[in-house]
Amino acid sequence: MASIPRTTSAFPGRSLSSGLAGFRDTALLIAASILALLVIAVLFPGLFTGRDPLASNMSNALAAPSFEHIFGTDHLGRDVWSRVVHGARYSILIGVASTALAVVIGVLLGLIAGVSHRRVDEAISRVFDAVGAFPDLLFALMLITLIGPGTGNVIAAIAIASAPRYGRVVRAETLRVRESDYVVQSRLAIASATRRTFRHVLPNALGTVPVLATLGIGTAIIGAAGLSFLGFGPTPPLPEWGSMLSDARQDLRIAWWVGFFPGLFITITVVSVSIAGRNLQRRFERRAQS
Repeated sequence: MASIPRTTSAFPGRSLSSGLAGFRDTALLIAASILALLVIAVLFPGLFTGRDPLASNMSNALAAPSFEHIFGTDHLGRDVWSRVVHGARYSILIGVASTALAVVIGVLLGLIAGVSHRRVDEAISRVFDAVGAFPDLLFALMLITLIGPGTGNVIAAIAIASAPRYGRVVRAETLRVRESDYVVQSRLAIASATRRTFRHVLPNALGTVPVLATLGIGTAIIGAAGLSFLGFGPTPPLPEWGSMLSDARQDLRIAWWVGFFPGLFITITVVSVSIAGRNLQRRFERRAQS
């Protein structure tokens, strides 16, 4: 009897690893393409829509998706597609700006804590612990209630709430780097402690901060949408994805599209940013191991 040839791979583990790598590469390509389109929408929204996101037409309110309005209209007859496209500018810029500000605050405080005397280090560490004890959105909400709503205040609140995650990393890396051989040797060559800190300690202490910041953008976008949903974001009628979700609550049963598409774009954006951030994290870990 003729034997049946086996088609099972002799290295199933290798095939599985290759399949996962291929899936990750495809996911990264899709995520990068989506993020590129979102950046273009932020900079040049007119390339995607020629409609005014603020123009209302009550005679066409809550119109279902069609060739004329591909995402339908809201309760004031405003084109949802146009508002989603223009809303990317507010939602994404708030996320990026608050993350950038959080990185600056966290890096500076973490660096100061790492190079200062014990009392200063202890005081800054306790501040990190106090802020970090609350979820980012809850702490940002508490700040907003004190300083008031608005785009700038939302950026500041989210930045302050998320700064400890960067500060702790920089502090730990600063404590490690400043005791390394090349930094100890630089004390003999460089008299200024400030110059030595910014020339040798800071560049090597940043480490995983870019990776954390990339992942943090997604969290900041969700936080901004949450605050806008509660009415603390950009002043209406400016289009912002969170405020669009808030406006859609009263019409979801009769016009699902009003809230579905802003929520979909929030999800797509956050997932794409997370995929890009995880890819950076894997590359950083491989580089650290090599």
